[in-house]
Amino acid sequence: MGTKSEQSVNHSLDKQVLSVAALLSETSLSIPHYQRPYKWTQKNLNDLIGDIRRFCEKSAYRLGSVVLHYNRDSESHGDSTTLDIVDGQQRTVTLFLLVKAILVERHDFERDDLKRYLKSLEPLVEHFLLRTKFNSQVSEYNLRQNYFAARRIVARQDFSEAHIDFLLHRCEVILFVLKDISEAFQFFDSQNARGRDLDPHDLLKAYHLREFPSAETDLKAKTVSYWENEESKALSRTFANYLYRIRRWVEGKSAHQFSKSHVDVFKGINLDKIDSYPYTDSLRIAHHFVDEYNSQYERKIDQKTMRFPFHLDQMVVNGRRFFEMTKHYQELISRVIDDEYHGKNSKSIWLNGTQLDENASKIIYTLNNYSSRHRVGDRYIRTMFDCSLIFYIDKFGMQNISVAVEKLFIWAYRCRLQMQVVQLATMDNYARQNNIFKFIKHAIHATDIAEFPLETIREVKGTKLKDIKALFRELKYYE
Repeated sequence: MGTKSEQSVNHSLDKQVLSVAALLSETSLSIPHYQRPYKWTQKNLNDLIGDIRRFCEKSAYRLGSVVLHYNRDSESHGDSTTLDIVDGQQRTVTLFLLVKAILVERHDFERDDLKRYLKSLEPLVEHFLLRTKFNSQVSEYNLRQNYFAARRIVARQDFSEAHIDFLLHRCEVILFVLKDISEAFQFFDSQNARGRDLDPHDLLKAYHLREFPSAETDLKAKTVSYWENEESKALSRTFANYLYRIRRWVEGKSAHQFSKSHVDVFKGINLDKIDSYPYTDSLRIAHHFVDEYNSQYERKIDQKTMRFPFHLDQMVVNGRRFFEMTKHYQELISRVIDDEYHGKNSKSIWLNGTQLDENASKIIYTLNNYSSRHRVGDRYIRTMFDCSLIFYIDKFGMQNISVAVEKLFIWAYRCRLQMQVVQLATMDNYARQNNIFKFIKHAIHATDIAEFPLETIREVKGTKLKDIKALFRELKYYE
């Protein structure tokens, strides 16, 4: 049932229920660059095998849906086309691995028809697996582990010919083939918005990869490789703890949790498609100037490169710049947080390459060492402090940094001292109602941070905060 033309796709594949055997026989199946790593583990494989065993007496069993995009890509040569897997990649790859394991481990069949059918599938399975490449170490590890686990399972006597026949011919998927990429991703997003196993940054990855112009194919491949080799948890923390909260608090908006419904915060403009509005001029100038500067032959001599001038409250430029922005802020956040936590001397701490004065050093040292710092509420306040510090450094660099550390500490930890219990909502409400992010956004000089008004406190409701209280007294903010 290999797809040879758009017409055959319409008639044979569009919105149809297919057996696993029919799905695996489709020669045009392809995993596009924008797909996330292969993350199914042995638990997922065991769940699939469990379903095969449990429901093998049924006349049919639905495994879920697979969404394909009929892609006549400009990168292709001649009239070749692919059916890109937009949704259902994890399940589809696992089915290929499972059938591959059966082909390797099982040779003696009582049923000749089943043996012949598996033999006919062998070149199709080999073809898909050989041309499917993952750049992620996570993918390679999971593929290898699941393949050997599948071999162990299908080699056992209790995995019968009846189970194999059920898998191939009575396990089914609901297949959707869409020709318009926007329609395909709308379908993809709507499916994943219903609680499917996808993180918000995975949705952003898919969105911004399809915003790449066709001329940036090589850059897209490099971007995918970098993104997939990043730990998913690290990306989640970058967006949820810092980028999302800062962007929302700057606008005075709530930033409780970063979820799939909030990904629009990181969707901006495509400079190749948007009209030439005055507000886009500065972004367009920076975009093209940076590329032109970095492409000059002099850069091969002086080894200098210029990065795009990102700012945390800036309009997002879709496509390549989004991934560059993510990498830039991952590195900045990592430097700031690592330097904070590695400071061992209460009198001399370095932050992002700059030595802090005695007061600022003592603040960072105390935050890293006071006894109740690991409580949930205290961690919320520390994150809020770090967000404000990162936003300050993003705006003013390391100018006047010691004064900024002191001011931001007093601002953030006033909340901790004044509250007996600090919850997520407590932090969120405080950041919006005492909005130092807006103040930094509108500040003109680094020295302006000293002018942010903060009152002294008289009463401490929070408990186990002796060291924090002592710092407030020493800095003359506690009466």
